[in-house]
Amino acid sequence: MAPTLLDVADLACRRGGRPVFDHLSFALGAGELLALTGHNGSGKTTLLRALARLVRPDAGTVRWQGANVADDAETWRARLAWLGHLDGLKGDLTVRENLLGGERLRGRSAGDDRLDAALVAFDLAAVGHRPARTLSAGQRRRTALARVMLTEAPLWLLDEPLNALDAPAQQAFRTVLQQHLARGGLAIAATHADLGIPGTRVLELGSRSSP
Repeated sequence: MAPTLLDVADLACRRGGRPVFDHLSFALGAGELLALTGHNGSGKTTLLRALARLVRPDAGTVRWQGANVADDAETWRARLAWLGHLDGLKGDLTVRENLLGGERLRGRSAGDDRLDAALVAFDLAAVGHRPARTLSAGQRRRTALARVMLTEAPLWLLDEPLNALDAPAQQAFRTVLQQHLARGGLAIAATHADLGIPGTRVLELGSRSSP
């Protein structure tokens, strides 16, 4: 079993004064994928946002390699790649500009080889110079996923990553995700669908199940 990288202990979040989940604990090692399942409102997105420090949990700790991530939130966010329900693209910027801008916000520069690899992986090379506002929903989602790939962050937090993707795009996502895991990366994905990755661990929220 791989050594633990991410350790979540007794995490609790409330929404509107009511508990969404509490005493939630799990640990992940290099190369592991955790699928968050459960009915709408069970807390899948809330958990992802709490892990990303976009919302503050009411209790519990999140540790990366033994260090409490709350002690250095900026360093923690640099270790994350985030994919939310919304694609987070600037409509007047091209696909390439959106990807490059995402890297600049992280304080990095994307070389042409890395950028081209991300575009090719998600079949975006032909639309790289088009403004994001002209893209279909599937193309926008693929652009958002290419941005995740480009970060090379060790932990991916993905909220319904298969949304708006047709079958070829879903397979492209699986290929990129498996490559990330094979390199020792981790991923946590909220999903209503089978991600199609062998060995995926499952955490069903709204139940007493544990991964």
